[in-house]
Amino acid sequence: MRCFRRQRVFQRRHLIFHGRFVKRPVHHRNVDYTPSVVRYLENRVWQRDHRDFQAIQPDAGSYNDVVPPIGMLNKPMNAVTTKWVRTVINKVRCPVYVMRWTPEGRRLITGAASGEVTLWSGHTFNFQGIFRAHDTPVGAMTWSHNGMWMLTADHGGYVKYWQSNMSNSKMFQAHKEAVREVSFSPTDNKFVTCSEDSTICMWDLESGHEERILRGHGADVMCVDWHPIQALVVSGSKGNQHPMKFWDPRTGQNLATLYAHKKTVVEAKWNQNGNWLLTASHDKLCKLFDIRKLKEALQVFRGHKQEVTAVAWHPVHEGLFASGGSDGSLHFWQVGVEEELGGVEVAHKGVIWSLAWHPLGHILCSGSNDHTSKFWTRNPPGDKMIDRYNMNLRTRMSKDVMQYGQEVKPEEMSIPGLDWGLDEVMGEDTEHVQQMNLSYDESTPALFTQNDVPLMPPAGEVSKDQQVEQKMDIKKETMEELEQEMVAPQ
Repeated sequence: MRCFRRQRVFQRRHLIFHGRFVKRPVHHRNVDYTPSVVRYLENRVWQRDHRDFQAIQPDAGSYNDVVPPIGMLNKPMNAVTTKWVRTVINKVRCPVYVMRWTPEGRRLITGAASGEVTLWSGHTFNFQGIFRAHDTPVGAMTWSHNGMWMLTADHGGYVKYWQSNMSNSKMFQAHKEAVREVSFSPTDNKFVTCSEDSTICMWDLESGHEERILRGHGADVMCVDWHPIQALVVSGSKGNQHPMKFWDPRTGQNLATLYAHKKTVVEAKWNQNGNWLLTASHDKLCKLFDIRKLKEALQVFRGHKQEVTAVAWHPVHEGLFASGGSDGSLHFWQVGVEEELGGVEVAHKGVIWSLAWHPLGHILCSGSNDHTSKFWTRNPPGDKMIDRYNMNLRTRMSKDVMQYGQEVKPEEMSIPGLDWGLDEVMGEDTEHVQQMNLSYDESTPALFTQNDVPLMPPAGEVSKDQQVEQKMDIKKETMEELEQEMVAPQ
């Protein structure tokens, strides 16, 4: 009988269906961009320019007024993504070296050290698929401008073609050493690869034929990027004096050499305007150059405490970009502003290898050496930023923000300007009264204990102290009378 009762209780606590435990529903965060896009399309009908823009108030009631970054081109600060949303990990735990969003932004594709390529949902951030793309770690990944082809390269020197449905159509060995980066030409007919064998190769996409080899770096070529408009290729290495070189892909000649950093150049990214070049190095610096004037850097961004390992331009705001460091920190910068716009000191526990912006620009994804991929989004209106990622020393927190670890009471929804009540009206006169913070841990002084407090006796009764005093007075009177009697006979 007892066993039967235990079984019934066990079944009530854990629902059993066909011999299996039913998993409890777990609420996962998601970011739905549909309402903001719809609001942007509605506003576009009647908004002429910035004069008709609505100001978003720092209150939860302004959630519906949020629009995509393309609807707020005059406010790049709106695209700073420091709000953590989700952390995803592969079943086989290994570092994530590279990640890219699909052209339509529905999925995120990550390449790991195990050679596997994983697909994650861009809306709910759930797992959608995984397949083994390479036998060695995936080190490079890029999409063509028309969104029809994706190229991946591994540490064995192999390059693979993938269609939009993730079907492999071609594979060949491009280098004898690890391929560090792949970049398409503006017309998508050709692409370049750089490798640790100190060479840069230019390939024809349709035939897979090697057209030209660019030689000039004396060590590993860490990065390469094709100009978005012109026939110009830039590359960076970790050779002697750590140079950066500009190449003409039509002739294979070295056009210029730039000695910009003191250590290895790990990233070199062209801006969509075609004039700016952003570089990142192990000397903890990010530098911005203008190809019309390469004598000196246009701006130097200082803020990383360790080596800079990844940078990514924002797809909408021209002067905004994100950078990741070897200490797991994430920073956001704006061209023309010396200090950073925002950042997360401990975004990861390891090196950040790759950063990828969503095509709309409202989500940033980071891949790290700690085997995780994290999604970051914009802070909602009225967010107090009290989570563990935003509680850093450099953030200017207001006095009303509680310290991390304390309980936060849920706030009631209220209409700005109309959320006053009778309690506030009656308590206006008592707001200026200072209240002492009593510590209930300390012992109560002996003066205020119940046994020692002098109490007033009731009317008609005499206290013990008064009775003692009356007895002492009687004794004094008797002693005086005896002394007088002894003196009288003398």
